[in-house]
Amino acid sequence: MQRLEILKETFFGLGVVQQQLLIGSAVAAGGILTYIVFKRKKAKTIPLGEGWWGAGEKTRSEDQKIYPFQVQTSDKEIKDLYERIDRTRYAEPLEDSRFHYGFNSTYLKKVVSYWRHEFDWKKQVAVLNKYPHFKTKIEGLDVHFIHVRPPHRENQKVLPLMLIHGWPGSFYEFYKILPLLTQSRDGIVFEVVCPSIPGYGFSEAPHKQGFNSLSAARIFLTLMERLGFSQFYLQGGDWGSLITTNMAQMKPQCVKGLHLNMCMSNRGFKVLMSMLIGPYLPFLVGLSREDVRRLFPFFEKNVWEMLRESGYLHIQGTKPDTAGCAVNDSPVGLAAYLLEKFSTWTDFKNRDLEDGGLERKFSLDDLLTNVMIYWTTGSITSSMRFYKENFKSNPNNRVDAKTEIFVPTGLAAFPMELMHCPKSWAQIRYRNIYSYTFMPRGGHFAAFEEPHLLADDIFNFVKKVEKF
Repeated sequence: MQRLEILKETFFGLGVVQQQLLIGSAVAAGGILTYIVFKRKKAKTIPLGEGWWGAGEKTRSEDQKIYPFQVQTSDKEIKDLYERIDRTRYAEPLEDSRFHYGFNSTYLKKVVSYWRHEFDWKKQVAVLNKYPHFKTKIEGLDVHFIHVRPPHRENQKVLPLMLIHGWPGSFYEFYKILPLLTQSRDGIVFEVVCPSIPGYGFSEAPHKQGFNSLSAARIFLTLMERLGFSQFYLQGGDWGSLITTNMAQMKPQCVKGLHLNMCMSNRGFKVLMSMLIGPYLPFLVGLSREDVRRLFPFFEKNVWEMLRESGYLHIQGTKPDTAGCAVNDSPVGLAAYLLEKFSTWTDFKNRDLEDGGLERKFSLDDLLTNVMIYWTTGSITSSMRFYKENFKSNPNNRVDAKTEIFVPTGLAAFPMELMHCPKSWAQIRYRNIYSYTFMPRGGHFAAFEEPHLLADDIFNFVKKVEKF
């Protein structure tokens, strides 16, 4: 009754145009609701498919053994890096431009000076090798991954968990969260597998066109099967959120739970109604006050901000090799291209700062280690091609976009994520949401920025699924 009074007062407090809009929307909803109720049931799985991404013709058989791997470097590699850094030609920034035009070259010189004179790549290689690395051949590609087992203890339930990175990240993003996930909490602990997406870091790049998120999902399902896991949990952000979602769509019987720190919803009538009514009557369209704060004004936060920040996506989604030629040849160009994202995608307000706020959440050692993974493997161009392969056609017409997800799902909504997805929107596609958490702080690189917060949310989600 109280809600009806609030609704009545709010309605009569609106202008005439807004009242007419609400009435018209309600009438339209009646007809559309009929379609929604009686529309045909959607499939619960998508085809696994098959692929071969190695060089040349497909071999009759494939070595399925798993081999230990170690990250290595050499004086020759480091000498070449230093020589290229020393030959860098900088462009002077505009006055008072800060990070609004991209990575400010005044601050870039400071980062590069640290890289050239203080950063110790050999020391960081030892850090990378503190966890066990492996490679195995799948669909013609050498797939790299780290596999971290928890310490053996009595009375603990060990659950397999795969963490999948995105761009411009790498498996190294998870190094701060791994100790947290592999320590028992309330009787639960994780055995963690972190692969490198083919074309990223130490995973071999596809030699043929067409390698998209569905291909990566199938390869990682094969990897988990090869490791002996019949059921497991998945976690991802950025490309990792799409790949893990595809894995859950392909083999839901294998995925005990899916945890995401980035979620994109299908656009549709429900979303449209939320955009129109949400600022005025949020509870009527399933939005909370926090949703309203993060979503609106909608066009400023979800259209103009995306136009400001998605230039890279259009380049990589159309002509990745062109830009790749430049950043694969210049270490400083590569650093500027990658690190600018770790500034802006952590907090849009960092564009107003002379140093892009880069060291507020990250150390230069950690950031440059991620850059070095791309540099030493020469994988920037192949990583950029992943956008081209996923945007060759309208993503909304792909089979996975038309298939709902029914495995238990947990969503961690970080306040500085590029786009906010309310629970009511996520439920359009993810039909079995066990947990949805408004995280108190953090942006796009959740595991890298806020490992403790993300680990807490993963444990809480899994405990709900496992009924602990």
